[in-house]
Amino acid sequence: MTMHRPVEIVNYDREWSVAFQRIRAKLAALLPQALAIDHVGSTAIPDMTAKPLIDIDIVLPGLEHIESATQVLLSENYEPRGNRYDDQVWAFLSRDSLPAERVYLCPVGNGTHRNRLAFRDYLIAHPEAAGEYAALKRRLAAEFKMDGDRYTAEKREFVDTIVTRALTGGG
Repeated sequence: MTMHRPVEIVNYDREWSVAFQRIRAKLAALLPQALAIDHVGSTAIPDMTAKPLIDIDIVLPGLEHIESATQVLLSENYEPRGNRYDDQVWAFLSRDSLPAERVYLCPVGNGTHRNRLAFRDYLIAHPEAAGEYAALKRRLAAEFKMDGDRYTAEKREFVDTIVTRALTGGG
């Protein structure tokens, strides 16, 4: 039986970007093979309502680097959260840190990583779309307070629409 934590979203905190820089420096030292370490997810978008959790994509030179990077993360008390999105993305969670960190390992050229950057950058550039997303998140967090999977699933259509718009250059 899995313990369901309530969906907790909070107002934007300027400390998130500071925390990301600190975490990025730590991860870059641990994983010198990383090609990029990107702040993704809602905490990367100024003024966005978000779960107080820093999402980070670590781009590795290829799939052959995933196993060694996994061992490094495990040795640093990141708990494995499995392969995500059916797209060669491996998730890890660090609950010890404040704010909590969710780190994703992905090979270079990964579609999920590309989509996350497109989504983040579009919402940063389009505050009205960011406002719509914040409102959607608040409504879903209230509606699915104890069902994080459903909360995430219900955001999918909005996210997919924005990613498509971002990747096709639509306004």
